[in-house]
Amino acid sequence: MPQNDIDAVVQALCQQNTGSRVCLREHGEAPMPSVDILASLVHDLRSVLFPGYFGPSDVSSTSMRYHIGGYLDRVQRSLGEQILRGECFVCRKQPGPECLRCETKSHDIAWEFIHALPRIRHLLTTDVDAAYVGDPAAKTPGETIFCYPSISALIHHRVAHELYKFGVPIIPRIISEMAHSQTGIDIHPGASIGEHFFIDHGTGTVIGETCIIGKNVRIYQGVTLGAKSFPKGKDGSLVKGLARHPIVEDDVTIYAGATILGRVRLGQGATIGGNVWITRDIPAGAQIRQSRPMEASYEQGAGI
Repeated sequence: MPQNDIDAVVQALCQQNTGSRVCLREHGEAPMPSVDILASLVHDLRSVLFPGYFGPSDVSSTSMRYHIGGYLDRVQRSLGEQILRGECFVCRKQPGPECLRCETKSHDIAWEFIHALPRIRHLLTTDVDAAYVGDPAAKTPGETIFCYPSISALIHHRVAHELYKFGVPIIPRIISEMAHSQTGIDIHPGASIGEHFFIDHGTGTVIGETCIIGKNVRIYQGVTLGAKSFPKGKDGSLVKGLARHPIVEDDVTIYAGATILGRVRLGQGATIGGNVWITRDIPAGAQIRQSRPMEASYEQGAGI
């Protein structure tokens, strides 16, 4: 085929698109969620949650009310529109009477999210405290807010997780992937994370959808809290929604490179050493270390 003869390629691609709902979005379908608008929305939320650190730097106690109010008005309107686009993205039906119900629902969720912001702020302030107290290199809490990838990833996650709980489609995943691309920290929006959570360094950290993490948990770079297997249904397709990721109880520390797979439980106060591979429950207070290459054992007692 001559290098400049692209007609055959064009024809083949068009034939593949015909009748496909994977490759092609038809003209006239509802607009998709806007990644640019969602990025701007997260930027506005950062300015609300940590005024002065993000957005205008000249915010004072006297101007705070106007500053926050202006941002929240814009966030509510923008978020409602993006949630509606997310609903349309997964629906892909022709417009009908049910669309008005979706529009109302989307804007109601946006308002509910706005009312959840004080709770999100509280969780994030505990994360900031955990980062500052837990890292001797941190000189001020403000340094962790402004500079630490852990806090950036958790801002995105706390926002995305709240929307995930409201049942918002696709938008939470987009917000989470923004943080993933910026920080190298991959937290699924479905993961439930308690107060005072800190990811030291963070690059390569993976936290799966059904993971449950308690309070005062600290993990290091390269940690994976993942699934061990993916069960299939009778038709051969993966079964969705199963609880398949670890439960990490309060006060657990997981060091760099550790891999914990499946619906296992790490008991309260356990310490997981670097580069170990865990697929079974770990009792409270246990200390797991790598005794020989690619093997892990309890500091005391039987191995895993």
